[in-house]
Amino acid sequence: MENGIREQEKQLKERLKERLSLVRGLDEEVMGQTEKRWDSIAKPLKSLGLLEKNVTKIAGISGSVKPQIGKRALIAMCADNGVVEEGVTQTGAEVTAIVAQNMAHGSTTVTVMAEAAGVDVFPVDIGMVTEGICLSGVPEEKEEIKPRTLLLRKVGRGTKNFAKEPAMGKEEALRAILVGMELAGRLKSQGYEILATGEMGIGNTTTSSAVASVLLDEPVEKMTGKGAGLSDAGLQRKISVIQHALEQLKPDRECPLDVLSKVGGYDIAGLTGVFLGGAVYRIPVLVDGFISSVAALLAVRLLPEAKDFMVASHISKEPAGGLVLSALDLSPMLCCEMCLGEGTGAVAGLSALDMGFTVYHSMATFDDIQVEQYQPL
Repeated sequence: MENGIREQEKQLKERLKERLSLVRGLDEEVMGQTEKRWDSIAKPLKSLGLLEKNVTKIAGISGSVKPQIGKRALIAMCADNGVVEEGVTQTGAEVTAIVAQNMAHGSTTVTVMAEAAGVDVFPVDIGMVTEGICLSGVPEEKEEIKPRTLLLRKVGRGTKNFAKEPAMGKEEALRAILVGMELAGRLKSQGYEILATGEMGIGNTTTSSAVASVLLDEPVEKMTGKGAGLSDAGLQRKISVIQHALEQLKPDRECPLDVLSKVGGYDIAGLTGVFLGGAVYRIPVLVDGFISSVAALLAVRLLPEAKDFMVASHISKEPAGGLVLSALDLSPMLCCEMCLGEGTGAVAGLSALDMGFTVYHSMATFDDIQVEQYQPL
């Protein structure tokens, strides 16, 4: 049995390695032309800051000086976490399934915001404890996937309680990563031009804090917040549970897969795959809040070039939100003190990005208004 699992793990690693070998860098020539277009627009040089930089990055991803983000999707990974057994959350695991179903019905915060921003929402059951088909491999169906349908990509029915044992096996972590990559590629093939990331999973600020603490070599108390409304006493318990788990499991900071499998979650693993898929399939991916940024950090540790295909939407109110973005060397477009999750910050960031694209494509140039172009001094 153990030999069979190891063989499957080896095959999945080879599959991941093969796909990552396809990644190529940004189109520097196109980015240079895009910057020239920005500088020709009748406004002070570089005055739109990150809006200009992110439009230019997306041009480099698409290979076009006329980039578009007309068709956009949110991938929301939904999963349960065994560590909830330790009383580190205010609500139980049953809430994960309720919110995931509501995403499919269009009655959550992110679906309301997404409708306003023209974003199609794809909730994904990658590891909820509720009934659903568990995957023995990576799905390869070719049929079109449709928004507001709860996609069954379940790797397992929730992770194990990492206070007692590793959250998942490395084989499961790899399968979850490949699920995220597959979805990114599928949506790209269906004409989507940008992806936003989101998640739903009771207990996932606990898993994210644990992963971030290890990867950034920072104290647990510095990386851990109250999540969805914990009391001061609840926060201390959460910190204690994470510290104990890290002491017992000793995840290897130099091996992202080891960290993910020991103290991560299926939602984080799936989002890691989405970010890697952005690099493989050349589609920009918006980083949402704390959980999403931890997945982005894992992706970059697995493939440094993945950062070139990421755009940071906002800075989470969670204590470690800014620290993780700094580690990624990504600057957020928005600071709204949001910590809701689901992809709400990424969707809000898309609205800001829309304004940058509108200026880039529509605004008059200095030549158009017969004014001498600004020059750097």
